[in-house]
Amino acid sequence: MKQQWLDWIKAFVIAAVLAIVVRVFLLAPVVVEGPSMLTTLHSGDHLIVSKLNYSLGSPERFDVVVFHATERKDYIKRVIGLPGDRITYEDDQLFVNGEAMEEPFLNERKKQIAEDQLLTDDFKIEELPGGHEVVPQGHLLVLGDNRNNSTDSRMLGMISDDQVVGQAVLSYWPLSRISLVN
Repeated sequence: MKQQWLDWIKAFVIAAVLAIVVRVFLLAPVVVEGPSMLTTLHSGDHLIVSKLNYSLGSPERFDVVVFHATERKDYIKRVIGLPGDRITYEDDQLFVNGEAMEEPFLNERKKQIAEDQLLTDDFKIEELPGGHEVVPQGHLLVLGDNRNNSTDSRMLGMISDDQVVGQAVLSYWPLSRISLVN
């Protein structure tokens, strides 16, 4: 009987240690707050964020990332500019290093606004906080998908790699919205 109790305690300790390792180093649950990522993500969506993806590699353009905006608040935004990129928006069109880029994840949101309204107001990277000519090394330019209702790099400036928690990879709640985040 004593051996059986020790086996149960050992199993519980191993499970607890594994859960802590997974939570601290590999995956984190996050709840979306606010409308800044509509229509991709909705307020109240529950996500799994991979911390491992950026330990092994770097963010890619259009990844959805979670980052520490303040000591108490994490934001969820989309990577638009990578180190060395010159970013410009003109007439609702993204230009990276002078080349027009498609943003298919915005199509549904663009259908929801008036035809004469821009989803993304015109700006150049030099006009953003920090006055950079290109995205600096070790930083990202991030925007919410709901461009006319998002606190992002247009207000916050460039986001340091140190602020990035990880990549949003899976929406698991509500059940009707289970999907990979892209």
